[in-house]
Order: sequence, then C-alpha cells, then structure tokens
Amino acid sequence: MERYGHIDWEMKGTTGVLSLGPPPENLLAEPEFVPLEHMIKWTSEPGLKGIVIHGQGKHFSAGADTKNLFDFISQGKDLEAMMNAGKELLHHLESLDIPLIAAVSGICFGGGLEIALACHIRICSDNALFAFPEVNHGLLPGLGGTVRLQEKTHAGEALKMILGGDVINAGEAMQIGLADLIVPKSELLSSSLGLMEKMTRDRPLEVINAIMKVMRNARTLPREEAMAEETRLFCELAVKEAARRATEGS
Repeated sequence: MERYGHIDWEMKGTTGVLSLGPPPENLLAEPEFVPLEHMIKWTSEPGLKGIVIHGQGKHFSAGADTKNLFDFISQGKDLEAMMNAGKELLHHLESLDIPLIAAVSGICFGGGLEIALACHIRICSDNALFAFPEVNHGLLPGLGGTVRLQEKTHAGEALKMILGGDVINAGEAMQIGLADLIVPKSELLSSSLGLMEKMTRDRPLEVINAIMKVMRNARTLPREEAMAEETRLFCELAVKEAARRATEGS
C-alpha cells in the first residue's frame, strides 16, 4: 500500500483501489487531492486493468474542506490554478483506457460527487446520499461537475440538484441515471471489486484499452469518425488474434 496524505492506493490483483480519507467525512484538503505525478505513477502500475475508488469508513466524501478553500483566498493563493489542477487530475482518471468504478456509501457531496462522476460506473450502498451543496455556500461545482452531471442525467435533473442544493438518496440517484447499481452497504466494496474482476478477468489489456477508447470516442467524436475508429480498432485486434491463433495452431 502507498499513501499520499490521507489517500491510500493499493493493488488487489489487477485492480487498483483508491481510498479517500481522512474519515469520517473524507474531506478533500485541496482540489488536487493527490498530486498528478503521484496519480500517474499509481495508474501506470504494470498489469493494472481497472480502478475502484471508495471512501475510508462509512462515507465516500463530503467534498472540499471549505475552511481550507477560503483560507487559500485569504492567503493570496491562486485559487483558479488550484482548481485547474484538480480538474486535470479528474480528467486524467476519466481518460484512462481502463474502467473506473466509484463505490459510494454514505455521503457523496460536492467534490466527492465530482470524483464519482469522473468514474465510468457508480455502485452505491442503500444508504448513499448525493448532493451538490455548493449553492448553499454561494458557490457552484468547480471541478467539472456541472458538465458531467448533465452528461449522466437530464439537464433538468442536473439543474434541480445544482441550483436546489438538495440531497437525493440512492433510489432517486438510480431513477435519474446518476447511480448504476444499489447493493447492501456490507457488500459494497466486494460487489465493486467483483464487477471489476468480471469485466477484466482474462481480458487482454489491449482489448480493455480498445473498448474504453471506442466508448469514449462515442461521446467525444463526431458519429462517423467514432464509427470509423471503432472499425479500425476491430480490425487491428482481429489481425492480432488471427496471428495468435495461427501461432498456437502451428
């Protein structure tokens, strides 16, 4: 296991497990809660096929430590640069060519929800609570949450959460597309690790990488360009698979 501040990283087989801390609320001391160079090192582990992010203790994360945030301003620090560093960290995670699962229990607010939204799948416990409470502090989500929430839900639902500042439970999160699966709290981490293993076990890393690329292309590229890239990667994998089978058969 490795640690930066209160954030832990360890490998469980081919799955990396990122644990947010410190409990109980797992508040984020800075927008860049782990320096990008550390995260790049961790996510470059040989054989890494997927990542599960969860919170230490009973909560995922209550988001930013607002006291720190306002202290940064009073100290004359460049808050915009710090926020951009946090966005770059989440962009790095979201853009990895491996799947990310957020295992959400208890509170998932603000910056914590922005971390969960940067993951490809969100599995939550039956006691999970989601909110963007920034409006109650005269703020708004600043790490890409306004964009990612609208990508996952209807724009109206996103507006109600962001402008209303309301808390929604696991069932409501499922209804609006924010959560993908609800499991008992006692089974949350094991279910998340189990799903990751099911998706990646015995799958060559190059196949996982290719699938993640085409899934991302479908969201980010023009339709015809995304389809062309899908066909190109299919043919590339088929040629390699044909060569492998020919070698085994010889």
